[in-house]
Amino acid sequence: MVAIVDIAVWNAPMGTVLSCALLPQVRSKTFEAVRRCGEGAVVHCPFCRHPDSRVVDSRETDEGQAIRRRRSCPECGRRFTTVETAVLAVVKRSGVTEPFSREKVIKGVRRACQGRQVDDDALNLLAQKVEDAVRATGSPEVPSNEVGLAILGPLRDLDEVAYLRFASVYRSFSSAEDFEREIEALRAHREVSAGG
Repeated sequence: MVAIVDIAVWNAPMGTVLSCALLPQVRSKTFEAVRRCGEGAVVHCPFCRHPDSRVVDSRETDEGQAIRRRRSCPECGRRFTTVETAVLAVVKRSGVTEPFSREKVIKGVRRACQGRQVDDDALNLLAQKVEDAVRATGSPEVPSNEVGLAILGPLRDLDEVAYLRFASVYRSFSSAEDFEREIEALRAHREVSAGG
């Protein structure tokens, strides 16, 4: 079991928050590993709750999307690992904010791919491309329509029929002419891709 907690970043823009997953050796314990405080965050030892720890080793993981830190408690001497990733929030049309979810992207695209020859690896890769594109904006909060736009490009390259299905819902097609325009745009994209 992994406990997900928030940890503030020092020397970062105001409001920047990291999601920190603590992987303790004793999995039955539950704990509040991080306590938010005025100037930063304190990582409590998951074993003795000491409010300090020393970073022994730091490494990038998940292709630079996360930082894995090996920590040591000066009080009890035990070691534990934190995995820190930047929290990416999606702002829905209603104004509600929720964390970005690859699973939600995959679920929506899988619906569009129903009956098509698209495997799970391709869907996972598409979700990774979408997350990378959204993170590349540099904003910690992204409107949900930008996530939809980020899905369209990789989905068009993956499967044109699934792309048309997704685009018809995302762009609220209301007539055959909407489909015809999108099919023409697909043909033009295919010609440009084949020529370049």
